[in-house]
Amino acid sequence: MSATPMHCMVFVLVAALSTVCGAALTVGFYNRTCPTAERIVRQAVANAFANNSGLAAGLIRMHFHDCFVRGCDASVLIDSTANNTAEKDSPANNPSLRGFEVINAAKAALEVQCPNTVSCADIIAFAARDSASLAGNISYQVPSGRRDGRISNVTEANINLPPPTFNANQLVASFAAKNLTAEEMVILSGAHSIGVAHCATFTNRLYNFSGTGRPDPTLSSSYAELLQCKCPSNSNQTDPTVVALDIITPIVLDNKYYVGLINNLGLLTSDHALVTNTSLAAIVNESVNNPSGWAAKFAQAMVKMGNIEVLEGTRGEIRRNCSVVNSATSSSLINTLLGYDLASS
Repeated sequence: MSATPMHCMVFVLVAALSTVCGAALTVGFYNRTCPTAERIVRQAVANAFANNSGLAAGLIRMHFHDCFVRGCDASVLIDSTANNTAEKDSPANNPSLRGFEVINAAKAALEVQCPNTVSCADIIAFAARDSASLAGNISYQVPSGRRDGRISNVTEANINLPPPTFNANQLVASFAAKNLTAEEMVILSGAHSIGVAHCATFTNRLYNFSGTGRPDPTLSSSYAELLQCKCPSNSNQTDPTVVALDIITPIVLDNKYYVGLINNLGLLTSDHALVTNTSLAAIVNESVNNPSGWAAKFAQAMVKMGNIEVLEGTRGEIRRNCSVVNSATSSSLINTLLGYDLASS
């Protein structure tokens, strides 16, 4: 007798779950279950980068914004519903977060090649690594085996994502809450060597800083004049105008971001904050003087960030569509097989 659809579904789920029970993040996690996984993601990122190199910055930022809210569980990809506003619709993410279509393209290709196998969380981590390689020739291996979360809430994004107005102490505390050191915070801030910022995120420094009627005096005066030409004083969140975060090498992931900082070219309040504290400024100067050292530390910090509060083993799920949690029917079946409440993970 041929198997019924439910029998088939149970078989597939058991087979998939058997590969993750007791698992931990490890390099080459998909070598047996989906040997082409990382190559498929790399190709999707390369295709997107060839058309728009700015997507590299977007994908690195997506990894950061995912990991800082509920850990690296791809909750940043989940769409809002009538009953829930998700992370991606936080002002910190909408409309500035980019690269969703790249993740979706990689996931679609993976579902054809290896159905129900590669998590969206791992795709984000792979895509960030591939973006660093394409934009800055920075290479590192990504331990994988993450599982996808089922919860995404705008309030948690608002609380956990450090805004561009943070000062040095606030930045250090924000990263410490995720078990990242002050040095790792400065090193990861180097991702601002690529990418752009909307005018509304820095116009507070351009026109009436602290009620003085003048630009922030810690911002290069000529740079402030240039920015004023692009960004009017009434810029708001919906204004599409953007400015490169690093005017020295805006499309190359390198240490020139730090060169800009010591020359009063830090665009955001949180950028300039890195040179307002003696210990942080020392890390900035070291990054200026040792570009290869900064690149190596950046790779290490990205790997550490990718381990924040990950779901492993039988926790979470492997989403079939990265923007939607798996159906209640599928979740109920998994719960029955495993004997625990998946939705609470």
